[in-house]
Amino acid sequence: MKTFIFILMLAVLLAACAPTSLPDAPVSEPPLVSPKATMTLPKPTTNNNPYAPQTGDLALRRGNLYLDSADVLVMESYPVQIAVNLKGNLPTPCNHLRAVIDQPDADQNIKINLYTVTDPKAMCVQVLQPFEVNLMLGSFPGGHYSIWVNSEKVGEFDS
Repeated sequence: MKTFIFILMLAVLLAACAPTSLPDAPVSEPPLVSPKATMTLPKPTTNNNPYAPQTGDLALRRGNLYLDSADVLVMESYPVQIAVNLKGNLPTPCNHLRAVIDQPDADQNIKINLYTVTDPKAMCVQVLQPFEVNLMLGSFPGGHYSIWVNSEKVGEFDS
């Protein structure tokens, strides 16, 4: 009888120490455009810029991001459509990307301001969160344009 109880206790202890896998938490926000990305971002508020500032952003803390690359994409369409492919890292998985895209100025510079927002009360793991997004800029009248992201020139195109 003692052997049976010992074996039963041993089985219970081994079962308690066994690794378990928990299901992933449900995601209520849409995933990034890129299949390489592993983060989620807020729902779009405009058709052209899904990363435009949201109405609730005033209650959030604004922060920076780490931009690794920015490439100008010229779509083969009529009229020609322009996009910018952005790759980088957000400071934490709790940060959400925001992009403010200005109309071309008098010198035909298109300025894009990238930043992040996060809930200051949120508890979040301190690890970089990679992202890759394509920002559609649209089509432009004929001319030579320059694209600036966070005050750095990232490319030019002729329309």
